[in-house]
Amino acid sequence: MTLSPAAPPTEQQAREERLTEQVVRSFGGCPDPRLAELMTGLVRHLHAYVREVRLTEEEWAAAIGFLTACGHITDDRRREFVMLSDVLGASMQTIAVNDTGCGAATEATVVGPFFLADSPEVPFGGDVSGGAPGEPCWVEGTVTDTAGVPLAGALVEVWEADADGRYDVQYADGRVAARGRLRTDARGRYAFWGLTPVPYPIPHDGPVGRLLAATGRSPMRASHLHFRVGHPECRTLVTHIFVDGDELLGSDAVFGVQDSLVKEFVRQPAGTPGPDGRRLDGSWSKVRFDVVLAPAVGDPR
Repeated sequence: MTLSPAAPPTEQQAREERLTEQVVRSFGGCPDPRLAELMTGLVRHLHAYVREVRLTEEEWAAAIGFLTACGHITDDRRREFVMLSDVLGASMQTIAVNDTGCGAATEATVVGPFFLADSPEVPFGGDVSGGAPGEPCWVEGTVTDTAGVPLAGALVEVWEADADGRYDVQYADGRVAARGRLRTDARGRYAFWGLTPVPYPIPHDGPVGRLLAATGRSPMRASHLHFRVGHPECRTLVTHIFVDGDELLGSDAVFGVQDSLVKEFVRQPAGTPGPDGRRLDGSWSKVRFDVVLAPAVGDPR
């Protein structure tokens, strides 16, 4: 193992600091104050990292090669940069600094790389599984604002992996399954049939997977079901719920677990009729998730 060398002499440190300030000054004419803040902050932190670990030219070339490889494998179905952000905790950190001061609002977590807009619409109590393999799961709840007022017509979008631990976009046949969208009723209620979540690995056959393997980290995600919930009067929420008792809750590869989002998925024996009267041959589960949306940005409530 090669350790970072000792701190450089004072004269060398001053030379490095002058370079950082020179780059920072180059953004002095930026007409957008926020962009200037973002770029100068990035330069200061990036230069500080290079100086702290005494980055070699070979290591920097390898980093550029890694990012290039992430770009080459990325397309509209494989979002390697999203996974990189997730496994470095950058996605959750960004959520943490933005998801503040909302009181009783449901906590947010990572969107992940598998969300798709315009998923199939299903009616209240409909089935989003789309034929995907897995144990059926009845999901129900309400959507309200932070004052407890039910939100009629809220858009609830859900997506999840199948029993084999794969999302529909990971198959080459163009299937659309285990995802859907529905609206809350006049009382702010929603309900649908999905699949009981299972643990699965994030795609680890690319650069991000090689990074995890090299650093001794697991690609496994705790069992979960994704939600995106929106209403015109409130802030759109991206979150998911996790299965209570899952042994991976403490080691989720993307650091997405929040204690408030761990829910009990109650398994029902074969032959037990569903809440909607549906007859199932095998076992199934049910879970309740009541969503509380934060006020829209700028709303004084």
